[in-house]
Amino acid sequence: MTTGVRRRLGVEERRQQLIGVALELFSQRSPDEVSIDEIASAAGISRPLVYHYFPGKLSLYEAALRRAADDLANRFTEPHEGPVGARLLRVMRRFFDFVDQHGPGFSALMRGGPAVGSSTTNALIDSVRQAAYEQILSHLEIEEPPARLELIIRSWISLAESTALLWLDGRRVPRAELESQLVHDLGALTAVGAAYDKELAAVVRPMFEGEPADGPFGDLVARLIALAS
Repeated sequence: MTTGVRRRLGVEERRQQLIGVALELFSQRSPDEVSIDEIASAAGISRPLVYHYFPGKLSLYEAALRRAADDLANRFTEPHEGPVGARLLRVMRRFFDFVDQHGPGFSALMRGGPAVGSSTTNALIDSVRQAAYEQILSHLEIEEPPARLELIIRSWISLAESTALLWLDGRRVPRAELESQLVHDLGALTAVGAAYDKELAAVVRPMFEGEPADGPFGDLVARLIALAS
């Protein structure tokens, strides 16, 4: 019979372990409610050892937030294959997967948490928003968007954040419906903007051309026609 020997973790391995443990706990409860003692216990180490790797909970929270921000930003990456509407719907499903898995932490970040307002937190949030913005432009195959289109996309990203926060507060609307609704929202906002701006109409027209009737944008048109009839 052999006795297992616990391997001593290196500095970076231990840091990554603590970040993972903290992120898991922050996904279950607001970071304000999670103590260093709980993080230490979950990681199987002592409280002083946590402070050896991170000077305080704020620095650990920021490190966990950085990993979560990278994860969230990556969820906006989608192959440029198939209709744009279907691509956006897949992105929204992954976005809500993240929100669902990290509800309390996502809510604390957007509404107020231990690192909210810090330059690090603001930079991380902005990096996710910028990644989402750039991904949408890439799917529209637009490098230099008209001013009105930039306004529409950035406003829509804020709408997606607000929608996710409200959904977390009771989940009163089916998630799948919200995912479709947000794709419809972007299509509708873009169409309204194009009605006022010929330059915008010219650059976004390919977004709607070739969209199948059973796709998200085809569904939006059918719903609007039914509403008007």
